[in-house]
Amino acid sequence: MAMFKRSTTTAKGFDWAGLGWLFLFFWYFSGITQLLIQLTGTSGFSGFRQAFFMSALWLAPMLLFPRRTRLLAALIGVVLWACSMASLGYFFIYQQEFSQSVIFIMFESNISEAGEYATQYFAWWIVLAFIAHTAFAVFLWTRLRPVYLPRGQSIVAAVAIVLAVVGYPLVKQIATSETMELAIDRFETRIEPAVPWQMIVAYRRYTEQLDNMQGMLTSASQIPPLKNLKDSMAGQPSTLVLVIGESTNRQRMSLYGYPRNTTPELDKLRDQLAVFDNVITPRPYTIEALQQVLTFADEENPDLYLKTPSIVSVMKQAGYKTFWITNQQTMTKRNTMLTTFSEQADEQVYLNNNRNQNARQYDGDVLAPFSKALADTAERKFIVVHLLGTHMSYQYRYPQTFDKFTDRQGVPAGVSDAQLPTYNSYDNAVLYNDFVVSSLIKDYAKTDPNGFLLYLSDHGEDVFDSAGHDTLGRNEGKPTAPMYTIPFMAYASPKWRESHDWSFAGDLQRPYSSSQLIHTWADMAGLSFDELDHSKSLVSDSFKPRPLLIGNPYETKQKALIDFSLIKPKKADGSEVVLK
Repeated sequence: MAMFKRSTTTAKGFDWAGLGWLFLFFWYFSGITQLLIQLTGTSGFSGFRQAFFMSALWLAPMLLFPRRTRLLAALIGVVLWACSMASLGYFFIYQQEFSQSVIFIMFESNISEAGEYATQYFAWWIVLAFIAHTAFAVFLWTRLRPVYLPRGQSIVAAVAIVLAVVGYPLVKQIATSETMELAIDRFETRIEPAVPWQMIVAYRRYTEQLDNMQGMLTSASQIPPLKNLKDSMAGQPSTLVLVIGESTNRQRMSLYGYPRNTTPELDKLRDQLAVFDNVITPRPYTIEALQQVLTFADEENPDLYLKTPSIVSVMKQAGYKTFWITNQQTMTKRNTMLTTFSEQADEQVYLNNNRNQNARQYDGDVLAPFSKALADTAERKFIVVHLLGTHMSYQYRYPQTFDKFTDRQGVPAGVSDAQLPTYNSYDNAVLYNDFVVSSLIKDYAKTDPNGFLLYLSDHGEDVFDSAGHDTLGRNEGKPTAPMYTIPFMAYASPKWRESHDWSFAGDLQRPYSSSQLIHTWADMAGLSFDELDHSKSLVSDSFKPRPLLIGNPYETKQKALIDFSLIKPKKADGSEVVLK
């Protein structure tokens, strides 16, 4: 007598409940972390949505081989479980999403550092959470049952799932992207929130960016040192600090005359600061701007960043121990150049390992490693602190305690009701940035150093500041003043003032581009070398005003570079802005 398996598909229809249990099992490993990210407001909804769709991919083998449902689900589930434990554990500790930056940190750390991390972050509740996570996965597995379809229909259904989840999105990206490389990159971004693709994509991107970075470091190591470098501080203890902000438009700082009190702590320190009122950035994008800011490159010679020493290399040549503390993303395609700059330093601290830039990340995290660097026993130290600043999404840049601006008081009439929440969140981000920058200055001053701290932003941001400008952020093709106007200020310790001329009252209004920073920095630091141009130093008696060029220097069309003075800045209500 023939033996038949009992089918769960009855005359009443398909076993949707069985399929639902299968989907829930596979979704669980990606979904639990994405759900926590949503509940804590750590990032946006896209990761949750993408993980949801990608989890459906594992239904295909279940429909093709229903008699092996439990076995296949167990084999796939173990891989997904292991990956989910890593991403979930990372979220428990850092409240961040796993990314290729995490893999970079893992491979850059030694066994001793790994042990320190484990000791510092170990907590019994995490062990209990892992046990609960595993137990619930096992429970879901016990609920699984075969879902049968006629053979032909099961093949069609499996193919349809693969095409819907993988095929269509990949073909769409290929059709809409300029290059195959860009299409693959966008597709990887789509699948990355789901395990195990999270690990696979992260590792592939890590190796790709590592190769790029190593190539840049090799090229940088072959750049000849500065000629005839001399240091007026040679042999003397000194600590010099460069703080690089992000996306902060000085027009939104009360320190520069903004009516809202967005910089109360810096306002209190004003008498101790040299606040320069007329500095702009050459470009409104981080990488492109810092290629010029941190090297001898400028708008007329943009490729010099590949041929001349960076500011880190300059300070190392002068005999300083160098530190780079960053709250920017580390190993991403856009940030490879920044990581290359950081890797030139003697010591690095990478704090932001989020997969998505639009994720909750606070700059207060830099204060502890900054204090540690200040306490280093090296007599001569150069410390770079790179902030995430007021980078969008602005609501992710400050904790709830800094949610001060919530109404229309002090808001230009031209800002619409729909724009108001974003406008306010940017001011709150500026307020928190004020706390971080002022804390860095205060912590620096407490050590009674011999040196100075200089703070500037990489570029500005137009957050509904310009009349008729409804595009949020930055657009080099349609430049507005807020995209380029940046804060630029310096604090010098009493010891430094005793032995250096720090009288900049006549220099504060000079028109200046941050593309010339390395000349100003060298002048302030007491360095001289053949490549130094005193006419490009903001604080030199030999300073020579130049057109403040902005734009894409690689653009082939005529007048790609324009003089910033040709931009007529206006407020959102249409009134003229007097730039400070």
